[in-house]
Amino acid sequence: MPSKSINPPSINSVPVLKKSAQEWAPLITIITATFNAAKELPRTIESIRGQTYKNIEWIVVDGGSTDETIGLIQQNEDVVDYWVSEPDDGIYDAWNKGVSKASGEWIAFLGAGDSYKPESIQLYVNAIAATSRIQELVCSQVNLVNSGGMILRTIGAPFDWNKFHKYMTFAHVGALHHRVLFERYGLFDTSYRSSADYEFFMRTGGDVKSLYLDVVTSDMLIGGVSSSYQGIIETYVIQKKYGASVAALLRLWLAYTKRFIRPLFRGY
Repeated sequence: MPSKSINPPSINSVPVLKKSAQEWAPLITIITATFNAAKELPRTIESIRGQTYKNIEWIVVDGGSTDETIGLIQQNEDVVDYWVSEPDDGIYDAWNKGVSKASGEWIAFLGAGDSYKPESIQLYVNAIAATSRIQELVCSQVNLVNSGGMILRTIGAPFDWNKFHKYMTFAHVGALHHRVLFERYGLFDTSYRSSADYEFFMRTGGDVKSLYLDVVTSDMLIGGVSSSYQGIIETYVIQKKYGASVAALLRLWLAYTKRFIRPLFRGY
């Protein structure tokens, strides 16, 4: 049986929980960060449980929840391969802990309340197997949904550096990362509270071998940290850090304008 834990994980120790069954069936690690997510987590649990692809390792990193989140995790330990509950320094700290515990060749991040389509992981694996080119990132489309599951809009595009250094072109919920990216570029910078995922890929300078699936693989619950005003400001700081000072300031103004106007027309 895979180990379960409520003790602080050792960031320098990576237990082997599972391994790839065959070369054509790589182990996929899914990391979920939770904090008082008892209302949203059941949707994510059923999403993992319902995957048609079974060589999955699910790691849940909880920030010290005081609601029923821990009870839900314990009740579903047949699909949770490793979990920990302890205070953390935000979602990216939790993701870093998860990456450091991951055994999979490929790593994905699924938020509490987000969900995959039943065939999503299988679609990723099929696409990777079908190409002769080495891949490091697989992107897809994502439905933005409200708490009732209503689709508000669909987002997601290929990793195109010419566009990416201007704005985040894909949602992390709809992406699969080869572990080599973290070995090469390190972990997420926790000094960013909302946009460390964007900074991580800006750090690559566009040197990422990527594949795009023109299909919807997941539903992403609106209201995450990346959609906040803080996320807009951090995006500006990141773009300025990587050399786009004047252009970044213009994009900051445009992002603020869109963030203000969009709720008037879309309601979110």
